[in-house]
Amino acid sequence: MDYEVGTEEVHGGLVDFGSFERFVARLHEELAARDLLHAWPCFIVAKVGTDLHTTFFDPETASRLYKIVAPRGSLVKGHYTDWVENPEAYPASGMGGANVGPEFTAEEYLALADLCEKERALCQHRPGVTPSRFMEELERAVVDSGRWQKWLQPEEAGLDFAALSPARRAWLAQTGARYIWTAPPVVAARERLYANLRPAMPDPHQYVVERIVAAIDRYITKFNLFDALTAFNA
Repeated sequence: MDYEVGTEEVHGGLVDFGSFERFVARLHEELAARDLLHAWPCFIVAKVGTDLHTTFFDPETASRLYKIVAPRGSLVKGHYTDWVENPEAYPASGMGGANVGPEFTAEEYLALADLCEKERALCQHRPGVTPSRFMEELERAVVDSGRWQKWLQPEEAGLDFAALSPARRAWLAQTGARYIWTAPPVVAARERLYANLRPAMPDPHQYVVERIVAAIDRYITKFNLFDALTAFNA
């Protein structure tokens, strides 16, 4: 079984080299004491220059971290790779993995926002259609989940969601959407949205899927993973 270890931090995991080395050494010590070195992690998550607000991957940091973990049989995984400017530098730096989440959720969110605009236009010509109010349901679910508070800036601490600017509310809803896609009110509103649009576009969901696929394909290309399945099975 392969797994990863690291720290659950908004700013991308372990950053300081000294802390990183101590973490790896202590992990090795504790697993050895329990006779569990056979379960040494495949990946160790670390900050390699990126978080949700920075998008430049630092190859020098990655290479230095690689030299720390490689002798123990691990690889480095970047905690945030979303919208990274130079993904082609990952394989060249010895990186073993890259976590991407908010970017794909953002593509899904933006595709659904586009569909909501189409629904709005459609409703102008079809008075009998009841709007899905999907974006309102989505935002409500994000707020109810409490997840949005994790991403508040220091100057926003303690503010209610409604007190934030429209741009910040939209960003927080977009970022937090990945936690609540399966919330029943969101699922129901999405089904209504799709049903409303089907007379004008037979498969609204495919529109969303294609947006996400395009974002994934960029990483497949830059990480030299095209035809990777065939290579792994060779």
